[in-house]
Amino acid sequence: MRSLDRSKDQSYVLYGMTQHQLEHTLFPISEMSKDEIRLIAQENELVNAAKPDSQDICFIPDGDYARFITEAAGEQPRGDIRLTDGTLLGEHKGLIHYTIGQRKGIGVSYSEPLFVVDKDMVSNTLVLGKAPELARDSLTARDVNFIMFDKLDGEYHCTAQTRYHQKDVPCTISPLEDGRVRVDFDTPHRAISRGQAVVFYQGDHVVGGGTIE
Repeated sequence: MRSLDRSKDQSYVLYGMTQHQLEHTLFPISEMSKDEIRLIAQENELVNAAKPDSQDICFIPDGDYARFITEAAGEQPRGDIRLTDGTLLGEHKGLIHYTIGQRKGIGVSYSEPLFVVDKDMVSNTLVLGKAPELARDSLTARDVNFIMFDKLDGEYHCTAQTRYHQKDVPCTISPLEDGRVRVDFDTPHRAISRGQAVVFYQGDHVVGGGTIE
């Protein structure tokens, strides 16, 4: 289930746990807030009582993911920046520098606000579009794990969350071949990113989740 402290809820990243793993796992502070835990640490004079919260990826403290990847894998190739209709707008500095839904810092000027709507890894193209083009009616997911039941046998109505700390939204999930699932949103959903997790909920209960294709 979700933590009572919703601001620190980690259920989105735990959807892949199996029943065997859950059977041998304890979550002893699930009903406590971070402030309560810090108070206990202070009362017991623990050295990390006032340690700042980690943000995003803890081993990249400055948040510069592009720099980290560049140092590990080398400079990333530049490529075209195009509109969804194919119009060439400029050149990007490597797809790792951009995220779906990004508006600022892209480096192109246009008569209307533009957002990153896709990153075509095959053609190394950054695709920009207007705000309505960010929304999607559906997605498919692979590597799906279910917690509340063993297998999805038919349509199932629940809610879905496609980013950490995002509000979950109503949807219907349906089984596809090879254990994949299709997710149809009740209303179009913005900024869906391939490779991110989509996690399904029934109230505060984690139904399961998978990787967005």
